[in-house]
Amino acid sequence: MDWIRLTKSGRDLTGLKGRLIEVTEDELAKHNKKEDCWICIRGFVYNVTPYMEYHPGGEDELMKAAGADGTDLFDQVHRWVNYESMLKECLVGRMAVKPIAAPKEISSTLSEEKKQLNGMLPEKKVLGASARDLTPSYDWFQTDSLITIVIYTKQKDMNAELVIVDCEDKRLRGEIVDDHSYLVEVDLDHAVQEDVAVNIAEKVGKVEIILKKKDNIHWKMLGQALESHNTFIKRTERGLFYRKCKLVSKTEVTHDTKLLCLMLPRSTHLCVPVGQHIYLKQTIAGTEVVKPYTPVLPFLPLDFKEPPRHDGAHLYLMIKMYSCGLFTQALDHLQIGDYISVSNPEGNFKKSQVQTSEDLFLLAAGTGFTPMVKLLNFALTEVGCLRTVRLIFFNKTEDDILWRNQLEQLALKDERFEVQFILSQPAKDWVGKQGKISSSLLSECVKRSRKDSKVLICICGPTPFTEQGVQYLKDLGYSQEEIHTFTA
Repeated sequence: MDWIRLTKSGRDLTGLKGRLIEVTEDELAKHNKKEDCWICIRGFVYNVTPYMEYHPGGEDELMKAAGADGTDLFDQVHRWVNYESMLKECLVGRMAVKPIAAPKEISSTLSEEKKQLNGMLPEKKVLGASARDLTPSYDWFQTDSLITIVIYTKQKDMNAELVIVDCEDKRLRGEIVDDHSYLVEVDLDHAVQEDVAVNIAEKVGKVEIILKKKDNIHWKMLGQALESHNTFIKRTERGLFYRKCKLVSKTEVTHDTKLLCLMLPRSTHLCVPVGQHIYLKQTIAGTEVVKPYTPVLPFLPLDFKEPPRHDGAHLYLMIKMYSCGLFTQALDHLQIGDYISVSNPEGNFKKSQVQTSEDLFLLAAGTGFTPMVKLLNFALTEVGCLRTVRLIFFNKTEDDILWRNQLEQLALKDERFEVQFILSQPAKDWVGKQGKISSSLLSECVKRSRKDSKVLICICGPTPFTEQGVQYLKDLGYSQEEIHTFTA
């Protein structure tokens, strides 16, 4: 809030009296001192000198990118932070780069080679011949009432979680995400209805996006290609995309934690994979603020006869409302029917990490429980080789335990599952374990079911809890490959 107040004060934070300039690499390199520090992020240059004392990571972290391109470093640490909004008063200008060609029309009769050109692939992103064979491609066709965009992903085992589609105000955005991201992004030639259908031929890797025309007329072209159209790049190089979701319900889970249900737009197809998170974005005091949250299920299913069917319309978020928390207080004040911006999923957890495990241990502190909800459900529903699944759940008091009754019912229902509650500030009548995370506690609770069994230990909570937990586990002989940390 101190930084927001400074940006609103009218003070010249760039040193250029409101002018925007084009910055060469040589010019950028000159501004590399604490008292004169410029940094480039995604082609835009900021004077971060006045921000030095406000940066949570300290001056030394900012100085690592002084006078240079800090995009990679920024992405490694916190690519979800909305630097454009935070630093808009510090904008010096753009880096001097070659201009990108103007968008061209996309015609249904264009050759594949010309479609590649329409995508405006920047030079550095044109792939070598061997990689090009694996690069997805797309085509489109129409009937009197429908437009169908077909994406040939060239990968087997496609599924709904890898496909994200948004269509709003004639802007179509279809993305295939895995370690890489392939994007089809166009300003459609004509209006379409809200309903969007997605068909996936999983074994051949073909994805169809089906749009309903508003008017039954013949389209001469699909539309105008937008800047990132038809590009295939590393997932982490793709900027975050947000859509507005409506708050449809808010229910109490504990005295300070609530379950929010958000409804996706009808024109959005998005499934958040197990172990991944999204970002919520809100404007507070005129500045965009972003926070990560892991979607949960509306409740813990107790019947594991078949995997639950995906509800593609809603996202459920379990959020602790801090009385002094700027962001959570703004969330708590949202009314039913209000909108909030939700990003694409992020995260590096892979289901395959669980699918080969015999023992799964989940270490959670407080709302660090949220990534464990879908993971728990997936493990007990779809992983046949698991012998034991144990949740070790750390909280301050009994009142803080999230979904305690549901977890206890689940333990009674499924003999593979155990839950252990550990309290750091228990009442006198508490008969369970107490204390904070420690080597002795973990040596009791985390044990292989047999000497050489394959183990996966997932851990999530406040940073000190996670860091200490990882160190204790390594001290107990568990390898880095056997430990997965959730950081959001």
